[in-house]
Amino acid sequence: MKPISPIMHPLNASIRVPGSKSLTNRALLIAALADGKTCLTNALFSDDSIYFAQALQTLGFDLALDETSHEGSSSTVEMQVTGLGGKIPAQNAELFIGNAGTAARFLSAFLTLGYGEYTLDGDSRMRERPIGDLIAAFKPLGACLGPANTENWSLITDYSCICPPIKIIASGLLGGKTAIAGDISSQFLSALLMVAPYAQAPVEIELSTALNSKPYVDMTLAIMRDFGVTIERDDYQYFKIIPNRYSPINNYSIESDASAASYFFAAPAICGGTVCVENISRRSVQGDIAFLDVLEKMGCTVTETDNCILITGNSSLSSIDIDMRDIPDTAQTLAAIAPFASSPTRIRGIASARLKETDRVAATCAELTRLGVKVEEHQDGMTIYPLELANFQPATVKTYNDHRMAMAFSLIGLRIPGVTIENPGCVSKTFPNFFDVLKKLQVQG
Repeated sequence: MKPISPIMHPLNASIRVPGSKSLTNRALLIAALADGKTCLTNALFSDDSIYFAQALQTLGFDLALDETSHEGSSSTVEMQVTGLGGKIPAQNAELFIGNAGTAARFLSAFLTLGYGEYTLDGDSRMRERPIGDLIAAFKPLGACLGPANTENWSLITDYSCICPPIKIIASGLLGGKTAIAGDISSQFLSALLMVAPYAQAPVEIELSTALNSKPYVDMTLAIMRDFGVTIERDDYQYFKIIPNRYSPINNYSIESDASAASYFFAAPAICGGTVCVENISRRSVQGDIAFLDVLEKMGCTVTETDNCILITGNSSLSSIDIDMRDIPDTAQTLAAIAPFASSPTRIRGIASARLKETDRVAATCAELTRLGVKVEEHQDGMTIYPLELANFQPATVKTYNDHRMAMAFSLIGLRIPGVTIENPGCVSKTFPNFFDVLKKLQVQG
């Protein structure tokens, strides 16, 4: 249990959040595919990235962590990865990736390039998270993969319910034409894009549904370009990748995580004052930087210096009606500050959030209700009503073992007494020292 202490003064703090999870795991995969050694600086050191790094080590890659940069409360580390030009040393491996969604999707795609038999499994929640659309997309490209607990994959007609554990019987990736769904997770498309340069022939991809979280695909393409690979595309509908090779980068710096920063962007909205978040820019390739636009529409002031974004709260917080399908990981952050707005806030377009670490739509509505907030749950989001400070109910907030539930609802505790976070250790998934950084909002006032 973690009680959150309210802050009784306007904020005046400068903080730094860990390196981006999304950038770290994409860079890890690409570095392992490159020809030679890449050094990732400011890489995220958390459960999700550790699962990914350990999986690469299990597969035989030379990957070293410089933990001198992880001393104290830091959540970043330097990672040195020696890529093998698309080769996977191990011919057999069993990989466990906890509840790390990026690791599950990216490694499944990566393993199709190998020559051997691999299994990939996760915890109980991961065994509920669909991966069938990714499996279906790889079939026309010559890959052989499917559910580990099913013997005859040729009889499968419905891929929508397939979840880990999965088995990959790999003999390289042939290439060709395929289609992939984009409405469950953009990570499926990102995984396919990153490994496609190592297919034996060009890969052509068409989207069979509308694409959610488009900025994450933009991020994938940006990292691919950084490592020397560009592709043909028609907006978000068609992609063509010809065989190519990534080039190693001597020093590839990972910028701070925009999703993690969103909590500190949002704090001044309910506490007043100003917070400076370091090592991140509005020009970031991370889509969640757009959460700053949300805060501006609600009345906050956002300014930028050379290496810092400053967010200043207003005396009155306006409500908003917004589609967050492109930035669903910040929807809980908005939900946590919405009760302090002047009128109801409507969050739309986040049906995909029901398939994350928990059903984030249902969980967020349940915990707001626990705190006394009136909220209406919709299939693709929620409507959150304002609540007078005196009418909030002290409560222990359930996290459902979801790091974003813990971090987002901590914001309410900065303004309202009596908020306790259950299972605070779940933040280790992406932000191990979150509560240490949160304290800086109090001591620097």
